[in-house]
Amino acid sequence: MHPKALRIEDFTYDLPEDRIAQFPLEDRDASRLLVYRNGALSEDIYRNIAAYIEPGTMVVFNQTRVVHVRLLFYKETGARIEVFCLEPDSRYADINTALNQNGSVYWRCLIGGAAKWKDGQELSLYDEAAGVRLSALLIGRGEGYFTVKLSWTPESMSFAEVLQLFGKVPLPPYMQREVKDDDKERYQTIYAKEEGSVAAPTAGLHFTEGIFRSFDAKQVTREYITLHVGAGTFKQVKTEHIGDHEMHAEWIEIDTAFVEKLIAAPARAAVGTTSLRCLESLYWIGVKLLHHIPVNWNANAVEQWDAYTLPQDVPVSDALQALLAYLHASCTDGRLSTRTQILIAPGYRVRVVKQLVTNFHQPGSTLLLLIAALIGDDWKELYEYALEHQFRFLSYGDGCLINIAGT
Repeated sequence: MHPKALRIEDFTYDLPEDRIAQFPLEDRDASRLLVYRNGALSEDIYRNIAAYIEPGTMVVFNQTRVVHVRLLFYKETGARIEVFCLEPDSRYADINTALNQNGSVYWRCLIGGAAKWKDGQELSLYDEAAGVRLSALLIGRGEGYFTVKLSWTPESMSFAEVLQLFGKVPLPPYMQREVKDDDKERYQTIYAKEEGSVAAPTAGLHFTEGIFRSFDAKQVTREYITLHVGAGTFKQVKTEHIGDHEMHAEWIEIDTAFVEKLIAAPARAAVGTTSLRCLESLYWIGVKLLHHIPVNWNANAVEQWDAYTLPQDVPVSDALQALLAYLHASCTDGRLSTRTQILIAPGYRVRVVKQLVTNFHQPGSTLLLLIAALIGDDWKELYEYALEHQFRFLSYGDGCLINIAGT
């Protein structure tokens, strides 16, 4: 069956509100770990995860850094208007370019209280201690978003610096609480580096320097890619069939050194669905290059259904070698920044990795479809076990290590 024909109602489950973790544990690596291998389940904690990863494995982490993209403005009447910065306007080549703009920037946003914000009305914030003023002007409406022009003084500041000053941590919508001081640190991985995400790659929140030392002792290597997580990661599938759902696109960034290490690795594991989606996208980009199929670098290098229509039997090494050759020939700095819209659902065969570390996902989400693609109907048993044994769910919750069938 082609994934387009799948019904989302077959990928739902009952998630009680009290099972959604509202706060992180005191110790990151004390979170519980549910291990899946060949249909069998066992329990442990993240602190011991190295015991389940073979020596020589290359573990890939998403080093994206969450940006404080929630801006709270107040009108003279006292009415609050929340501007949630989704992604830069299409006039910018990538997220980094947009975040480094000085003086003003155009951003696609969600707006809470949009009916109270009239066209042409300027909203502003002022930080007296820093001497910084931020203004917002609503200039357009798109499908599912508003375009806002944000301007600030002094103009020498970058937009990233402005967001750090005025923005709030963008906790997921299912955490119906105000942001706490601890969230600034805990809703960020310890290895976060490249700014650009509006949501954390939450599987990585459990990792600590102690775990990394246990990896080193076992000769498990660590490498980093960047996929900037968009708000679309929380987007529920509202269509009856998956074929009618438009998958969100996200920015990915890699370089030649990473691809060389990826090719050389005897085994690979991904921390988080974002890392997995990035790695699999690299494979399909390589397939396109190998078969001289045009790649739309300025939009989505991997489209939603590419993985089901492109040639299916290309060896991983051949596809990655084709990508590496392109990087050497066409990217003067050895770096590639583009977008992927890949949708991984039952019917998909994972190529690049053998293991996935991930949290428990929302019912009826594309992330749950991804889990079902890896282990088939066993996802139901895994989630039922987690619910019955009091595992904590979603971003600040516990997680699992999945050994992928057939890899």
